[in-house]
Amino acid sequence: MAKEKSGNKKVRRKNRQVNQYDKILHENLEAALPGLIRNLLNIHAVAMEELPDDIQHTKERKPDVLKKMIDKKGETFVLHIEFQVKDEPQMVFRMAEYHIMLLRKYELPVRQYVIYIGADKPTMTDHIHSEPMNFKYSLIALSSIDYHLLLRSDHPEEKMLAILADLGDGDPKRTIENIVTQVVASSKGNFSKLRHVQQLRILAQLRNLASDNLEIMDSVANYMSEEKDIFYRRGELKGIAKGVEKGKAAVVKNLLLNTDFTIAKIAALSDVTEAFVKKVKKTLK
Repeated sequence: MAKEKSGNKKVRRKNRQVNQYDKILHENLEAALPGLIRNLLNIHAVAMEELPDDIQHTKERKPDVLKKMIDKKGETFVLHIEFQVKDEPQMVFRMAEYHIMLLRKYELPVRQYVIYIGADKPTMTDHIHSEPMNFKYSLIALSSIDYHLLLRSDHPEEKMLAILADLGDGDPKRTIENIVTQVVASSKGNFSKLRHVQQLRILAQLRNLASDNLEIMDSVANYMSEEKDIFYRRGELKGIAKGVEKGKAAVVKNLLLNTDFTIAKIAALSDVTEAFVKKVKKTLK
């Protein structure tokens, strides 16, 4: 009985984590979607129209993304995207059900994609070959995509997804610093910056990153919340000062290494003085 209760707790905790990841994705999806469609799916749209996302025909389905698209070749089609955290063996049947319902409702070609954001390589099948039916959707594992592709975006919501991509063979800590810095630099306002860093840290849990590689996220979060924290202003949490200073230096360092911004622009983005930026720059020589 004790083992059963313990197992139930693990299942509930895992389900809560999945729901948390889904919540973050859907909160940021609209801003990230145009870049994902263009860069990840290689669809160059000239027009995009929202479609009702409740499809009902004997059963109801609610897709993650459903758009009517017109691409640069003039082709019109329905774009259907699902984001998947877990490796789901039954996914191919769900996608096939979607395909028939969408085809019947809109009478347009249907292009379907599953973007898998889990850490491992997905093992779920992407096709059904059963005479006379042949069906296939496109399965994309975000962990196999070069993270630089997502960092090219101007939107922090898309840049955040870089933490789930292939981080390459470089120094993991420096790579994560680069991602965090670019997310912060592209976020508008302290509230958005802090929210995006917190969401980034939650997404990072999907990759089981080493704790020392996550320190930069905490440093930046402390840095961004510095002026909002009444206890900090009262001087009651003096120990946070070192973390804030470290966060500032990390942000400035990555902007110096990974952008062509001027000293003045880096100072403005990082909310520090130009003298501070110059001081950090000397340490890079």
